[in-house]
Amino acid sequence: MAVRVLQPFRRAEYAILEAALPGKPCLAAGVLLLDPWDGGLRLRLRQDWERIAGQEEAEVLSRIEEDLARRAGERGGAALLEELEDTLSNVLRISGRRAVVIADPERALDRLYQEHVEASGARERGEESAGRRLPVYTLRAAATRFGEDMEVEPEGYVPAPQNLRRTEGHFVAQVVGRSMEPLIPDGSLCIFRRPVEGSRQGKLLLIQRQGASSGGGEFTVKRYTSVKSVTEEGWRHERIRLEPLNPEFEAWDLAPSELENGPYRVLGEFVQVLPYEDQ
Repeated sequence: MAVRVLQPFRRAEYAILEAALPGKPCLAAGVLLLDPWDGGLRLRLRQDWERIAGQEEAEVLSRIEEDLARRAGERGGAALLEELEDTLSNVLRISGRRAVVIADPERALDRLYQEHVEASGARERGEESAGRRLPVYTLRAAATRFGEDMEVEPEGYVPAPQNLRRTEGHFVAQVVGRSMEPLIPDGSLCIFRRPVEGSRQGKLLLIQRQGASSGGGEFTVKRYTSVKSVTEEGWRHERIRLEPLNPEFEAWDLAPSELENGPYRVLGEFVQVLPYEDQ
């Protein structure tokens, strides 16, 4: 079985700093990212204050990033973020926290800044990557047993990572739950590939249990293992086992007939988590 290298994916939190200048619409002023590795607060604020504010206001606003970085170093990122959430309300405001799965905090901060502060630049990058996009589907695969019965529909596209050898069979779906951690954090967008080529043994598979909905069902991601026996006609499966990676959760078995001719089917093979900075 091939050895799978665990990637340091983590769930992080971020908030958008907003500026409500007198007589002007509220605008995104910067991004605050709470780093899950060290608890620090990474931040990036816009530098073009003179374009959107008066001279005196711009001078004051230009000092905010340095001040926040100093206070984060003194107090810790989580404590400073809580303070800002409790106190900011006038010219400077802060959005609610949002969760995101990341692999590289600096790249994630760049991506968040591009999306929320440099919206036009993000749109231009989307046009440039149109030839290397992956379809995203609405299904949510449970990292427990199976998730809710739901219809599956195309939801849009995301750029394919540069290191991915893209094929027509690649697609993206969300995985929810903790049973595949640490490899797949709860809430991750993941890339899958279909069809599954070669042996399924030891692979992480996206499995559907067909349900009441005509175009969907219930979904899960698990490591596939099987016990086989040899007969006069060749070999056959005796038992199929679906295993979590997180030891806090239990594996369970399927009869081979349930997967071959029954309500279950394999939709694809897990390729990698798609961290926010690569979306």
